Amino acid sequence: MHPTTQILRLLTLAAATATALTLPVLAQPAPVTVGVNGQYFINNGLVGVGRIPAATKDKFGETLGSFSALTHDASSWKRAANGSYSGTFYMQPDRGYNNPGTTNWRGRFFTLAITFSPSLIGSPAQNQVGIAVADTTLLTEANGTPFTALDTAAGAAGVRAASGSLPAMPQGSNGRLSIDAEGIVRLPDGTLYVSDEYGPYIYKFSASGVLQAAIRPPAALIPQRAGADSFASNNPAPGQPAPAPLNPTVGRQNNQGFEGLTLSPDGKTLFVLLQSSTIQDGGTGGASVTRFNTRLLAYDISVANPTLKGSYVLQLPTTRTAAGATLICAQSEILAINNTQLLVLARDAGFGHTYPIATSNYRKILIYDISGATNIAGTRFDNPANPVAPLGVLDASVKAATRTEFIDINDGAQLAKFGLRNGPTDDNNNLSEKWEAMTLVPALDPSAPNDYFLFVGNDNDFITQSGLQDGVAYAHPSGMENDSMLLVYRVTLPGRMPNVSSRAQTGAGANVHVGGFSVTGPRPKQLLIRGVGPGLANFGVAGALADPTLEVFNAAGELILANDNWASSVNLAEMRAATTAAGAFALGDASKDAALLVLLDPGSYTVQVSGVAGTTGISLVEVYEVP
Repeated sequence: MHPTTQILRLLTLAAATATALTLPVLAQPAPVTVGVNGQYFINNGLVGVGRIPAATKDKFGETLGSFSALTHDASSWKRAANGSYSGTFYMQPDRGYNNPGTTNWRGRFFTLAITFSPSLIGSPAQNQVGIAVADTTLLTEANGTPFTALDTAAGAAGVRAASGSLPAMPQGSNGRLSIDAEGIVRLPDGTLYVSDEYGPYIYKFSASGVLQAAIRPPAALIPQRAGADSFASNNPAPGQPAPAPLNPTVGRQNNQGFEGLTLSPDGKTLFVLLQSSTIQDGGTGGASVTRFNTRLLAYDISVANPTLKGSYVLQLPTTRTAAGATLICAQSEILAINNTQLLVLARDAGFGHTYPIATSNYRKILIYDISGATNIAGTRFDNPANPVAPLGVLDASVKAATRTEFIDINDGAQLAKFGLRNGPTDDNNNLSEKWEAMTLVPALDPSAPNDYFLFVGNDNDFITQSGLQDGVAYAHPSGMENDSMLLVYRVTLPGRMPNVSSRAQTGAGANVHVGGFSVTGPRPKQLLIRGVGPGLANFGVAGALADPTLEVFNAAGELILANDNWASSVNLAEMRAATTAAGAFALGDASKDAALLVLLDPGSYTVQVSGVAGTTGISLVEVYEVP
């Protein structure tokens, strides 16, 4: 295991006569490891691919579309005894097929039933991920009126006046609220946050898709023309006028709104990220080479009314075309690893399947760390009159987040394992241009407790030869099909939720399973400590300890805590919630596994697991810091 600077650090995990046993570990050859602030992030490689045919229709008979965003129901994610997985995911498409302009397509999201069987060596079958569309849910106002994908009308007609608790919002020429949905977050109660490019806004919907609230960002991000709100993105429907001027004079650029949305693992912070810089921060329109200073906002959603508590500058990567031209790689999605580190998917534009240039120069997932970045929320930079990066030059008083490259989606060797490529031949196995969705699920592997599967999805732009949208059939002029796809990487993220573990043959007396750990830092930490025996049977471990008992000792050797059967704990509900938050695999409600949820002061501790009545078998000691 690579060393880390985790708050929770393993000191010793040993037993006098213990024999360590290894569960099956899915690991790619030649993993790529990067360091960020003393922590190690490991890309173990591509382990699965899945497809939805481009011509697939949803329950309303319209073209399904694709992955502008992706999230999942954490409580549904399970690992079977054979090493396969299943769960419920949620897929957010954007504003539909745009050729030549936007249409009255109704905004919606999809519920997906996902199955997954990882492959170390790959397969051209590309069927490791099974994707079944279980439901389609329309996004509507409280009165049942659907949202529209139509570009916001030009001028004052494109702004619906504020009403009640709702701010002024983007409105199409047909009078419906306009949404270009790009991000999705699902809370445990089923309610959803969806980020939008037109506003750029964040909307909150019920589980059934009904609008409940809207978050308007600081004025610096709101697009204006002639000094007034103007949400149009210069994608008018046929017969509708273009905005004047074509691009806003301040605020977000056309089609560069809230592309990324994510929730911190503790469920308290909603992060949202502009696709690239505002006009006043160097985004002079189009593919401006000064538009790389974009803004990340952090909202506290643990309070009744979400409150902006953070705003940070993230500097986007650049690349060069074959002709030597500089390109800014706009971000397409974000995913919070913890409260200060985020995965950000950035890519070049106009390269890939169905495009004249089939080979992309840059498609990468990066790690941004805001722990040392300047928080500009509530400062003069909230006003568009005070750019944080005029002409692309960052204000000297502001420090941007750090950036580290992590996963190269264009890695030819990884793609080749599954029969995929990054150009130059343009067929259905060439990656499409837009990769815009990410979600992270635990591997639920006791032998690798910090391992996760990172699902990455594309936006296929509804490109098919047998499309149907808003009652109108269409065929994309490329003559091609562009399938919706999921790529799955196995990654190790030690910075996400600190955890240590040990497996051993466990006996009595001198042969008990003993582990040591320390809590460091100035304050107590909440820990989930477990002694697992019966729960190992779900992972194919024979001879597991039938009834473990768990004891925790302080540095003086004094017994301070103990548990026999975890389900008898007085804080059972809190323990279940902590298990989910920490990414630990679930224990059976009636199992005899042992566990404790405790708040421990800084210091050194010892965990001891033994069998009730002197029984023997294999046990697993785990210590998690609960976020």
